[in-house]
Amino acid sequence: MTTRSTSADQPTSVMTSAQAPMRQARNSAAFWAATGRCRGHEVIRRRGFVAVDGGLRAGLRILIQEPVLDPDELAESSELVRRAAGPVNVEDPFGSTDLSHLGMRSWQMPVMLRPPGPVDEPALDVIRVRRPEDLQAAERIVIEGFELAGFTPYHPGELFPAALIEQPGVDVFVALHDGVPAGAGVSLVGDGVGSHYWVGTASAFRSRGVGRAVMLGSLAHMADLPVTLTASKLGRPLYESLGYTVAAPSTWWASQ
Repeated sequence: MTTRSTSADQPTSVMTSAQAPMRQARNSAAFWAATGRCRGHEVIRRRGFVAVDGGLRAGLRILIQEPVLDPDELAESSELVRRAAGPVNVEDPFGSTDLSHLGMRSWQMPVMLRPPGPVDEPALDVIRVRRPEDLQAAERIVIEGFELAGFTPYHPGELFPAALIEQPGVDVFVALHDGVPAGAGVSLVGDGVGSHYWVGTASAFRSRGVGRAVMLGSLAHMADLPVTLTASKLGRPLYESLGYTVAAPSTWWASQ
């Protein structure tokens, strides 16, 4: 059985691999800006980057928006990194901004693209989060799955504020294994493109098809859209099995 998108107002579109880094950059900036607003964090917008400063616990997130930053943008973003009170993460879907002068470590992950197409039904129940208790379950799964030490000890609503699921285009999903929250993920649809964030599985349920269920459940409402993501080494085989292909290398930078 297959599921088609229920977003009838979103037209089917075609995206090339060459366009994927730019569309991923825009989607990621929209997601992190929405998250930052919900948390009350400072959001800084420039032509070449968007920065969200979450202070000591949440840290600084910089989303590169153009293949080339002008000298002022590079200087400003570098100063933000130097002044950051917490951990720093910089996402560069174009893989072209050199931040080695800041002493950060770097690595590459591929931007992947899935064209519009049918989506299989997940083998597990996947719910779109609406209740506070389900949002907290998703939050706990992501904090554990991604080993987010900055969000421990746990403060409910710090990673996923209640207002997050009210943001335009943002949806949080939870996969249930025998009725127990086992996996979670977030999607954002904007400007005719979807993308995935924070797809994780609780440690007690790994290797049971939970990640696949989360992906399929969140893909169902984006079936008529091109969808991008940035893949970890462990996640890439799953994404390839769901129709995603590598579009371009993305470079990530993080504080030591």
